[in-house]
Amino acid sequence: MDLKPIKNEKDYRNALERLEIIFDAPTDTKEGDEAEILSLMIENYENEHYPIESPDPIEAIKIRMEELNMRQKDLVGIIGGKSRVSEILNRKKKLTVEMIRELERRLQISATVLVNNYQLVKNNKG
Repeated sequence: MDLKPIKNEKDYRNALERLEIIFDAPTDTKEGDEAEILSLMIENYENEHYPIESPDPIEAIKIRMEELNMRQKDLVGIIGGKSRVSEILNRKKKLTVEMIRELERRLQISATVLVNNYQLVKNNKG
């Protein structure tokens, strides 16, 4: 197959089909090099045409907690006391800069994700 830029969906589908055929080609072979270049071109096309939005900060925290088998109580001391943790995870209060720093340091969640805006839940009391 002649390598050419992926310009449209047809090119993209053809590149995926070709990559599937040569995916397990040994490195440092003609097909291995082709697979490597195709992978990069496919990734570039997907990033441009099918971007994946990062989760909002609260979802990112919950995803990371699940990955680390953490429970809500495990965040006590990282972002505050028991009630503050509950308020944050239930979207009643916003993360502070100090909370973001601790979450980045202790849970390895990028501050870039944590500083994104998110909606608070309105309190219907009263």
